[in-house]
Amino acid sequence: MNFKPLIVFPLYNHGSLIRKAVLDCLKYYDDILIVDDGSSDGGADTIKDLPVTLISFKKNRGKGAAILVAADYAKAHSFTHIVSIDSDGQHYPKDISKLLAEAAQYLRAIIIGKRDFDEANVPALSRFGRKFSGFWAKVQTSNTIVDIQSGFRVYPLEIFGKYKIYSRHFDFEVEIIIKAIWAGFDVREVDVGVYYPPKENRISHFNLISGNAALGILNTYLTIRSMLPIPHKKYVYDGTGQPISLNPYKVVMGQIKNKNNPLNLGLSAAWSMFCGSLALPGLRNMILIVGVGWFNLNRLVAFSVDKLAIPPFIPFVCVEVGYFMRHGEFLTEISWRIIGREFGYRVLEWFLGSLIVAPIAAIVVGSVVFVAGHILRKGAMYGSKVDKQK
Repeated sequence: MNFKPLIVFPLYNHGSLIRKAVLDCLKYYDDILIVDDGSSDGGADTIKDLPVTLISFKKNRGKGAAILVAADYAKAHSFTHIVSIDSDGQHYPKDISKLLAEAAQYLRAIIIGKRDFDEANVPALSRFGRKFSGFWAKVQTSNTIVDIQSGFRVYPLEIFGKYKIYSRHFDFEVEIIIKAIWAGFDVREVDVGVYYPPKENRISHFNLISGNAALGILNTYLTIRSMLPIPHKKYVYDGTGQPISLNPYKVVMGQIKNKNNPLNLGLSAAWSMFCGSLALPGLRNMILIVGVGWFNLNRLVAFSVDKLAIPPFIPFVCVEVGYFMRHGEFLTEISWRIIGREFGYRVLEWFLGSLIVAPIAAIVVGSVVFVAGHILRKGAMYGSKVDKQK
């Protein structure tokens, strides 16, 4: 696979900054594309004398739309990768070489410029946003991505068109990364510098209300989709380097035959049983969801086994254990005084007992599922005795 990158500046009302950013970039690279996303400040006019290509939208379509148009242009002109860099001067063009060096080594990976937030003037909201988005990326993919909001990145053109991206604004940069990981593409981060001018000189077009609402809706959708026990379509490469699409059935069979799968099934069941047994109604469901994504557990097993802990059996056992912890004997009386007037004590005992019952139930159920998964894997790999006789 050849390596021919195109530098892309998505531009929207950074007229006072874009010329300097492009001139700095021209010191290092010749192939530069500016996508003017419906700017109204005349910024595009300031670079018309420079040796760059300019595509202009009549109306603002969003940063994601600008990246997609840039990708189409790059494909049509035999480029293999695009490097997106913000037009506000936040990124240093000299750092492009760091991203390209990584991209040349990992041709089919998205390379993210991980910004150095130890620099001066980094906004508190940017720090919080990065941690918040990183947390949900971990839940949705099990991958640790420190700076998923960074717009300084290298995209291999192969990924475009492989999966559907709905976002067209700033949320595009989150959605394309999450779905790339789901599809089997690698995502890597490289340390880069960052420049934030003093607050009074800063130009940002991110709307705190609409932008955060869009990200909230996107993360809700991505989290729900990541929890559905339906495998994502994945891409692998054959001996000639051509991408092959694996449908969900092939993905499932590959997972079953994986030597680590029985352990994953067992851990999935154990985590589900542990969360389901905790005396934390409502909250335990959130703990279950976060853990399933964080540790890359099997969704189908996790959201099935959790039903074993529904009332009344497990809560009853927890109350009995909790009562024994408090009184040294089991509860044998059923009366209005026990279940009515002393209801608060029963809730306390339910909670205390669940701290003992949850890990024990998790170990038992997880072990059973591990053994069953091991048998299932052998059957998938070698076939049953009946199959062999045939």
